[in-house]
Amino acid sequence: MKATAPATATGRRRTEPALPAPRGPLSAGLLTALTTPRAPAPDPREAARADPYGEDLQLALYLLYELHYRGFAAVAEDREWDPALMPLRRALEDRFLAALRADVPAGRGTEEVFGELLVEPLDHRGSVAHHLEHEGELWQLREYAALRSLYHLKEADPHAWVIPRLRGRAKAAMVAIEYDEFGAGRAEDVHARLFADLMTDLDLDTAYGHYLPVAAADVLATVNLMTLFGLRRALRGALVGHFACVEVTSPPGSRRLAAAMRRAGAGAAAVRFYAEHVEADAVHEQVVRREVIGGLLEDEPHLAADVAFGADATVLLEDRLAARLLDTWRHGRSALRPA
Repeated sequence: MKATAPATATGRRRTEPALPAPRGPLSAGLLTALTTPRAPAPDPREAARADPYGEDLQLALYLLYELHYRGFAAVAEDREWDPALMPLRRALEDRFLAALRADVPAGRGTEEVFGELLVEPLDHRGSVAHHLEHEGELWQLREYAALRSLYHLKEADPHAWVIPRLRGRAKAAMVAIEYDEFGAGRAEDVHARLFADLMTDLDLDTAYGHYLPVAAADVLATVNLMTLFGLRRALRGALVGHFACVEVTSPPGSRRLAAAMRRAGAGAAAVRFYAEHVEADAVHEQVVRREVIGGLLEDEPHLAADVAFGADATVLLEDRLAARLLDTWRHGRSALRPA
């Protein structure tokens, strides 16, 4: 799994990931548009006929979203807000968002949603963390880390977009949590850096975006969700709901994953990443529920349904991903797509 990032002609180590292979007509047309001068983007109307959770749509949306993060080695930086790409991005987002709204239970309040999340289920058959803790093999831990690297190597970055859209209690609390996520002023403690150290312990390539080619649509959808919420101010409540869901569910899951790393002999850095989240996120979940959500809804009570939707959409996509991982692993197969 490990490789060395290529250098440019000047000898500088390249930091932007390479573009992946297409997975259908939308992503193929988009890749052509991104790399060929004057090539048009795919017709946005094609998005309406694509599977909203499928490989083609999710890869195309991921490619467009990554222009706001590190970009790609073969794509000019000024394509980030290229007006020629915006109609396609909007169509892909609308298709994805419509599917989520159709599949997430309607009419739920924040107390109901987070009341459920705070209770660890008795049935662990659908839990990836429980499987890895008790049955997982080292190769499965390595696959899990490789797939999760698409988010964890930019951990907390998507949620930072909500900060200028909050005020008062909510903003102060959100900044305090993000400060911890970004290492509390210490570069070596930035959570993305800690995850890279975990990957090194597992003998994985730590280059940003390296495992995109082997990440299936279920993985891409979990990352695309937070960027979708982050880039649309109208979905600020949903992004807060997503963030709160992650913080509330992190401590028990991280405790299991730390135990899995210890049992597999994965190394001190691999254990540390999850052990750090057990302690930090136990505090964060209190702050995010009381101060971030509480402050947001005190200022903008009409966003309560969006907060609940953001949390429920997160659970929906995480459950879809968990089902696929567990099905493949329990049948002795790899969860990675063929590169």
